[in-house]
Amino acid sequence: MYRPTLLVAALAAAFPAFADADLDALRAELQEMKSSYEARIQSLEKRLQQAEAQPAATPAPADTALATTASAPQPATASNRFNPDISLILQGQYANLDDIEHRHISGFFPAGHDHGAPRGFSLEHTELVMSASIDPYFSGYMNLALLDEEVEIEEAWFQTTSLGNGLTLRGGRFLSGLGYQNTQHPHAWDFADNNLMYRALFGEAYGNDGLQLKWVAPTELFMEFGAEVGRGANFPGTDRNKNGAGSTVLFGHLGGDVGVSHSWRAGLSYLQTRASDRDSEIDDLNDVEAETLFSGSSKVWIADFVWKWAPNGNATEQNFKFATEYFSRKEDDELTCDDLDPLNPSLCSGGSTGDYKSNQSGFYAQGVYQFMPRWRTGYRYDRLDSGSVDFGANNAFLPVTDYAPTRHSLMLDFSPSEFSRFRLQVSQDKSMQSVSENQWFVQYIHSLGSHGAHSF
Repeated sequence: MYRPTLLVAALAAAFPAFADADLDALRAELQEMKSSYEARIQSLEKRLQQAEAQPAATPAPADTALATTASAPQPATASNRFNPDISLILQGQYANLDDIEHRHISGFFPAGHDHGAPRGFSLEHTELVMSASIDPYFSGYMNLALLDEEVEIEEAWFQTTSLGNGLTLRGGRFLSGLGYQNTQHPHAWDFADNNLMYRALFGEAYGNDGLQLKWVAPTELFMEFGAEVGRGANFPGTDRNKNGAGSTVLFGHLGGDVGVSHSWRAGLSYLQTRASDRDSEIDDLNDVEAETLFSGSSKVWIADFVWKWAPNGNATEQNFKFATEYFSRKEDDELTCDDLDPLNPSLCSGGSTGDYKSNQSGFYAQGVYQFMPRWRTGYRYDRLDSGSVDFGANNAFLPVTDYAPTRHSLMLDFSPSEFSRFRLQVSQDKSMQSVSENQWFVQYIHSLGSHGAHSF
């Protein structure tokens, strides 16, 4: 408050030649400035005191708030801005295969959703993936598989993010949490094609329309438990046009670290579903293709185990992964056998229906070793057991075999970056009885855009 007076004194000392009149005018001007500043400060202090003493404002009526919102555009917020992570997976291959008209796995009914691999050059599924936070309570995810003129919704679900206590609820269409590989899309596989076990059980993977509740325990040892109920329309079940759940899945996983270089996970899963006139094609005893319709229950147990190694936990230079899964499936009720081609009738022409029971199993085991940055090699062994199959009244028409389908696969892949991969694979396939086929695959996988990390 005394700066103007000091300024006048300094000016008087610096310019003694000024006339008294000039100094008086300068003093008056500075005093006016001082008074103006003091008045402004007092006004601000008064307004501040009034604001502190005033009670909190009451909310505006609903109609007033709506009118305000409608009259003036509001800035976008995190709750309504549509800005998802989007990625596109480009995947294709060259396959050198024998010319076999009806590929199948001996002793097993063909599973649905098994696209197989055409000979020569081909474009595999192109995947369009979108994910984002919906609001503070939910997130969403969608995966579209594009192939020529087909568009398939492989996954489209929402998931809670704020239930707490390790609980999450997922709803919509999703890949089931059973087993180990089931949650992986083809671009995340360690080999160019699917293992025999998943091809026999589901064709590719088991997906469902329904709900999944999962709980992760707050313990040092990783403990995950989940339950699913769904429509049950996918193989080995069928769509039965009914209310309620058509399938049930239960799964549990345990895991942890061993030192700083090793980690593991083990799990057990159970699937129960039913089929109504599940359609399949099978050769009769005269090698004539017949149509079969199965109606009954299907129960599947899966045990899985994964072990990973990376020196000092750093997987960028070297790492190794071992994975294996074993399944046991039981089906029973009735089976109808009929002609597929009236011009070439099968032995079971006329629609023969009889009891049906089967108890089948199988496993795969694979190891993948990254021996230097960007380079990996791997080996996979598949073996299925056609087990005991009883066609009942149709035993006189349909073949029963004790053949054990097997397959050996060796691969080498190179990843120029985390967004691209090239793979060479050779397989000796004995999944069909009396057929030994040497298969060669050259594959590319490219990821465009933001893509989330894959699971353990």
